[in-house]
Amino acid sequence: MSPAIHIEQVYKSFGPLQALKGINLTIEQGEFFALLGPNGAGKSTLINLLAGLLRPTSGRLSVMGHDVVTEYRQARQLLGVVPQELVFDPFFNVREMLRFQAGYFGLGRENDAWIDEVIESLGLADKAHTNMRRLSGGMKRRALIAQALAHRPPVLVLDEPTAGVDVELRQMLWAFIKRLNREGHTIILTTHYLEEAETLCSRVAMLKQGEIVALDSTENLLNRVPGKNLRLRLAPSHLPSTLHPMLRANEGDIWTLALSEAAQIEFVLAELRAADVRIEDMQLIEADLEDVFMEIVRA
Repeated sequence: MSPAIHIEQVYKSFGPLQALKGINLTIEQGEFFALLGPNGAGKSTLINLLAGLLRPTSGRLSVMGHDVVTEYRQARQLLGVVPQELVFDPFFNVREMLRFQAGYFGLGRENDAWIDEVIESLGLADKAHTNMRRLSGGMKRRALIAQALAHRPPVLVLDEPTAGVDVELRQMLWAFIKRLNREGHTIILTTHYLEEAETLCSRVAMLKQGEIVALDSTENLLNRVPGKNLRLRLAPSHLPSTLHPMLRANEGDIWTLALSEAAQIEFVLAELRAADVRIEDMQLIEADLEDVFMEIVRA
């Protein structure tokens, strides 16, 4: 059985800028996979290469065994891409847009039952005959996910699908996407909401400056950051210099310290008392994927 995605020694340059530097990656059929990295890491370039919008400078990419350059039509038929930007045709309503999208892949009225199912599942039934221009931002996001699914591709790429949407819509989208994954679809996700990747994805690749710097199961990546985090709200918002080596993050009066063992809490409390700093709130939390991400990106 061919992998859903196979990327072999892929380089991509834009003039003097080398956006991708020898990417090797295999994603198996049925995986829920996260592709993470800071802005400019190369995620969008890699997605555009898979979708055939760009050609690699060198190397090979395939979708379900079909080369995205030499077998473009077959590869594109097997791939659905939800772009980060809200790009749509302003002249059609939702149902018309989905029918046209399916038609590009040779599917006619026989595909209407699937389109109806997608519209219903994404909460678009009462907007099916509404022009795309008249939809809210959240509804447009739903419509773009429906558009990517209109031709029933087995592989779905979601590029920041929940950016700027409310909590209710986010939960509804993930319920639908998880259902698709259970039914056998391969899902590839890029997101800045790392808790989504941690909850949903079984495996993660992290990109930095055009290279994969981490590739492992979510569980193994989480084990790379030992210990716990101690989150403190302090008054005054001041951290004694003796605690600076433990500092992981600071947002206003919230300070997050990395602990290698729980016994360090006693040391932290003693240093805060000595500096006459009052603790207004304290939480001991497990390290999460964001901690792993920040450790790798800073390295």
